[in-house]
Amino acid sequence: MNVQEKDVWQILEKVTDPEVPVLTILDLGIVREVKITEQSCDVTITPTYTGCPAMNVIAMQIRMELMAEGFQNVNIKEVLSPAWTTAWMSEAGKRKLKAYGIAPPQEGTIDKSALFSEAKPVQCPHCESQNTKMTSQFGSTACKAMYGCLDCLEPFDYFKCH
Repeated sequence: MNVQEKDVWQILEKVTDPEVPVLTILDLGIVREVKITEQSCDVTITPTYTGCPAMNVIAMQIRMELMAEGFQNVNIKEVLSPAWTTAWMSEAGKRKLKAYGIAPPQEGTIDKSALFSEAKPVQCPHCESQNTKMTSQFGSTACKAMYGCLDCLEPFDYFKCH
């Protein structure tokens, strides 16, 4: 099998996040490295959060896609350092989040004081209003917070910056 690293990256474009299926793992930026040797295909991934329950499913999806393309020995390695950051997300991924109804991470909203004071407003993905309010530090998954728009009155998840 004569495969190059770029071919593996193209295959990985098919693997989606089980929690936000409009995003690929490349959109999320969780694939850190791809290495092809004579014996195996090694893929290194970093979770968006330590202990993210989706990582087992993602690793299985990676393995299944690569095996379907003829790879016999697929190794998935999870690394925690350096820690994943929303800066690793692609711009296309952020646009996909917004179209899906989830506010993408916005620069300048990383604010640890939000635990003790009012959270910074996040643009509503539905009407684009800044007149929003955090209703819960945690949304449908640990990587999201729950917000409500005070103009269109729609609730929405916000993909937290970190």
